[in-house]
Amino acid sequence: MSVRSLRLQAISREEHLAFVRTRPSASHMQVPSWGEVKPDWRAESLGWFDEEGRLVGTGLVLLRPLPKVKRYLAYLPEGPVIDWYAADLVERWLDPMLAYLKARGAFTVKMGPPVVVRRWSADAVKAAIADPAARRLRDAEPTTYESRAFDVAERLRGMGWQQTEAGGEDGFAAGQPRYVFQVPFAGRSLEEIQRGLNQQWRRNIKKAEKAGVKVVRGGYDDLPAFYELYAETAERDRFIPRPLPYFQRMWTALTAEDPDRMRLYLAHHDGDVLAAATMLTVGEHVWYSYGASTSRKREVQPNNAIQWRMMTDAYELGAAVYDFRGITDTLEESNHLLGLLRFKSGAGGEAIEYLGEWDFPLNRVLHKALDLYMSRR
Repeated sequence: MSVRSLRLQAISREEHLAFVRTRPSASHMQVPSWGEVKPDWRAESLGWFDEEGRLVGTGLVLLRPLPKVKRYLAYLPEGPVIDWYAADLVERWLDPMLAYLKARGAFTVKMGPPVVVRRWSADAVKAAIADPAARRLRDAEPTTYESRAFDVAERLRGMGWQQTEAGGEDGFAAGQPRYVFQVPFAGRSLEEIQRGLNQQWRRNIKKAEKAGVKVVRGGYDDLPAFYELYAETAERDRFIPRPLPYFQRMWTALTAEDPDRMRLYLAHHDGDVLAAATMLTVGEHVWYSYGASTSRKREVQPNNAIQWRMMTDAYELGAAVYDFRGITDTLEESNHLLGLLRFKSGAGGEAIEYLGEWDFPLNRVLHKALDLYMSRR
């Protein structure tokens, strides 16, 4: 290990949380409570310490055993929370992490650097959707490039990290979205944010208001009502829903850590719950996490109403960014997720491409066995 390496060790959840609170932003998957949301994984908080003994970086690592073998997949979703642009990123930050996790029995380390590569404005996304030559978002000219991200990718490749395409949501294929849609709030008034919404969004918000849609905050006891709509959404949009206990566990764990970490919103109309959504907050970053709606009474526009209420509340919480989470990068009309991209881009923010997830095989034989196991599932 290089003499310039930072010291890495397990830290308490209190130390971990205290560090996260000093940061303007960290992923909701990099706070201590996220480990309790994932009971199939064993969670550990890691801390990087400098020469003066100061905590300068943290990581929530989730460890999952390979079937029948006491070796682990080590996963740091959307993390760790370190200085990704440090000139000595590999030697000082990542080498000690790999050495530590190898000693813990990890055969592969998977991480998701929270590093932005490209951004497309809402107008650029709209133009890309209309362009028959653009089949994917990456075919369209981005509004901005983050040149430092390419340096980070080059360093990771040089060290032996392998870029992976995000997998499914469950088990080992625990991929996080590489493409997301965000609305920047920093330095803007609520009126400016509202003016940034497209005409359709503004019209739908007014329509919902006129129709008498009421958006209220819910609690733990309202999760079954959310879940009923979520199950209907899953069937309609062809995805496998998470079970109700997942959301109950999520609520209990996250709100125990911080009462505002997770919120639930429900859109009511004439005694019916038509839409529901969860919102997560860490520092100045707010995420729209899970959404659900019924096909009934769509004309009263409950989805726009619920989003605008969440955006308004996020603004009042001091958010610098409102994050709509994952979007498809496929622009073909046949893709059923294109409607969701259109909806999110109507909020007037920007599509963002992250560096994606990266694997480091510490044991190539077991890493290959994992790939084989995943391909057969």
